[in-house]
Amino acid sequence: AYSNKAVSAVMAGVMVFGGASAVFADTAATTPTSTTTQSVGIFSDVKTGFWAEKHIYKLASQGIVVGNNGLFRPGDSVTQQEAVLMALRFMKLQDKVDASSAVALPTDFKVTNYYKDYVVLAFQQGLLDKATEMAPDNLKTSWGERKASREWIAELLIRSLGKSADAAGAASEPTGFADDTKVSANKRGYINVAVNLGLANGLDGNRFDPQGAVTRAQLATFFSRAEAHNTVEYDNTISGTISQLADGKLSVYNNGKTSTYTLGASTAYYTSASESRINLSDVQPYTKVTVIGATYNAAYVEVTDPTQQVETLSGNFAMVAPGNKLWLKSPTGFTEYYYDETTSFVDVNGAGIEPASLITDSVVSLQRETYSGSHKVVKVQVTSGVVNKTTTGTIQSVDLTGKSITFKNTAGTVETFKWEDGTSLFSSQASVLKPADLKTGNAVKYTIQDNVIRTVEVTEGVERTVDGVLTELTSSTVVYKKADGNREVKLLGTKPTIVIPNMSGAVADDLIADAVGGDKIQVTLNSSDQVTKIEVLSRQIEQYSGAAVIDYNSKTQLLTVMDTSNKAHVVQLDEKTKLSYEGVLPNLTSIGARLTENRKVNIKAIGQRALSLEVVTKYEGTVTSINVAARTIVMKLNDGQSLTLPTPQFIDIFGKTNPTVTDVPVGSYVTASLTANQDLIAVLKVKSVLQVEAETVNSGTNRLSIKWNGGTSEINTYAIPMTNEAGESIKLTALKAGDYLNVTFDGSTPLAIQAIKLTTGQVSSVDTAANSLVVKDFAGATQTLAVSGGVKIIRDGSTTTALSNLTTGDRVEIRKDTDGSTIVRVMSQLSRTFSRYESATNLLSTKRANLNDKYQFFV
Repeated sequence: AYSNKAVSAVMAGVMVFGGASAVFADTAATTPTSTTTQSVGIFSDVKTGFWAEKHIYKLASQGIVVGNNGLFRPGDSVTQQEAVLMALRFMKLQDKVDASSAVALPTDFKVTNYYKDYVVLAFQQGLLDKATEMAPDNLKTSWGERKASREWIAELLIRSLGKSADAAGAASEPTGFADDTKVSANKRGYINVAVNLGLANGLDGNRFDPQGAVTRAQLATFFSRAEAHNTVEYDNTISGTISQLADGKLSVYNNGKTSTYTLGASTAYYTSASESRINLSDVQPYTKVTVIGATYNAAYVEVTDPTQQVETLSGNFAMVAPGNKLWLKSPTGFTEYYYDETTSFVDVNGAGIEPASLITDSVVSLQRETYSGSHKVVKVQVTSGVVNKTTTGTIQSVDLTGKSITFKNTAGTVETFKWEDGTSLFSSQASVLKPADLKTGNAVKYTIQDNVIRTVEVTEGVERTVDGVLTELTSSTVVYKKADGNREVKLLGTKPTIVIPNMSGAVADDLIADAVGGDKIQVTLNSSDQVTKIEVLSRQIEQYSGAAVIDYNSKTQLLTVMDTSNKAHVVQLDEKTKLSYEGVLPNLTSIGARLTENRKVNIKAIGQRALSLEVVTKYEGTVTSINVAARTIVMKLNDGQSLTLPTPQFIDIFGKTNPTVTDVPVGSYVTASLTANQDLIAVLKVKSVLQVEAETVNSGTNRLSIKWNGGTSEINTYAIPMTNEAGESIKLTALKAGDYLNVTFDGSTPLAIQAIKLTTGQVSSVDTAANSLVVKDFAGATQTLAVSGGVKIIRDGSTTTALSNLTTGDRVEIRKDTDGSTIVRVMSQLSRTFSRYESATNLLSTKRANLNDKYQFFV
């Protein structure tokens, strides 16, 4: 199957046309003129939300695909003769067929009678290559009724686009797919061009499946998207800009000509960026569209660019004059603009008004179209008169760049005003605020004078931030010095949040308060002016990671070290220095025995005063580079320092047997345990998170057997924390075979297990704008699932990343992946004839089509 988003796999295809065995059937073969183009909405087997619906109805509206008895048969395989007819319609060459002349084809080149004229025309137009198609090995079966393969369709499409020369130039290049050896040599160039044009992608496992069959729905999608590279103009298709949209009519401006279409209940609306239908209300005037429809009745409307082709300007209204003229004041006098009977005039609330009701000096906004060159005014809106008032409301947004604030006043009206630096005052209680301190949702009292903000007073719900340098910190207060040099003392709120970069679970004791080198912090204050959060923006301390001891004087507590850049430093320990060795907290007396020459230590200091000292036994951080030739590995430690170390003696990675340094991904988080003399990495453990499936659960022995695509393993869960997807603690008894789990490993040692919620049901609706879908489970309950972290749609072995690839009615399994993205596996559907059901065993049996057919299913 192809990805319907990127024309996935090669042939995300197109086509509905028919064949002697399908659309045209026997009657089409005898009376082809009776087959008519199907209009949008009449294919009973193409349901609303079907993944290829957009492309099927687009080509049906253009007459490129036709149906039979109201059916499209989207899942039927396409034959070569059907594909040829489709391509001729795509090229707008079908009328060149000379049905009155006798058609001569070699007797062993078999084509159904109805298609012979078209196949001959295809050879004449260079759409088919005679030497290739009539080769002896290609004539062992009926050429016309043979199922079209992916690689054959790739060649047909590229030839129909007139890009055979490009294919010849790319014929010697490998396709890059894992099954490249299965690609026919004479098709390789066509596949390469199809991929380069974005018309073809691979399947899971980087396969192309060149001999795989193509369905009608896939072929329809394929040709539909290929129109972006086609120069053919179809008779009933026009592209341009919407000049007017009202009263069931849509007018399209194109190259000086306006065409007006009637919109009906069967008109289908889409955008070029999505596979899902949209509503008429989603189509906006002055946007670019493609409209398809005979006799000016729109069957298909596609928004190709949602950006309205208008420009906006504002000014002070002067007057309107006869001849549909409107004047605005300008520094040099007046500027004249023209409007007509289609121009809309509205007040500040969007209600329609007459041009004569405009008041001199009121501020108006003009929208002028930019697509025709005439720059006609299409809309005039009063944005404000001369405003002087004091009122209350809430802040909707603050534009620091444009120096404006949007308020929603107590009457419910949303209004925007600008402020002026130096004359506008912002405050809360007794504190003067900056515009950046104002937050969305703040309740305020504000004064406007001559349309400019003069004062804004926050009356409740304020939460503001202040930057400064931390100088003192007690159990109840925090003291910091602001940029202007003033000191502020604030009370700490209940359990304030402490945030320090590269440090998880930070507490107040981890903050550095110092009159000279304290942390640069951002303090969050609530409405009571209490500190609810302290975030470290930067630290002024010196950090020496992996420094080597030169000398330590226990009398003076002076420690001399050499950093990794061979630069010497002297620091002094005192009773406030935090000391650490293998998790033990030694004192000043006992630490001296550890500070022998060449001993590696981590030091944090302000000036010469040591804040902390740790005797190194291991490093934790992220691998930034590996040099196999130099046998070195570079780590970025948690404190931000980079360290170059010899490659490890042993490497521990879950699921890897005898791993080497080349198995360690750059960017992975690792723990490097050092040898006793600290000069080598004894063991490098790579931290990983793997999603696995529970195979067996034995709560009696605390054993959990898991399986993943690399094999199976058993975990003793006795001392391992387990949580559900919400982070709540659970016991092993809460798990069962088949559950999905995220297991965190330190090397091959499991550290934590998280159960992943699996939702199974039927898709009720898909909202691509909100990145969500509604699923009705098989118990009848409905739930809305957000996929803001990204989505992976797995359908028939192909993976795509667009939510629009899901359609209403799909049966799915949904779960979160380790990276937070949502995995949606679309269940495959089988059609079987019922035989019997055994209630004792819940076994459903169906009739077999052949001896190898899967015919029994457990319910």
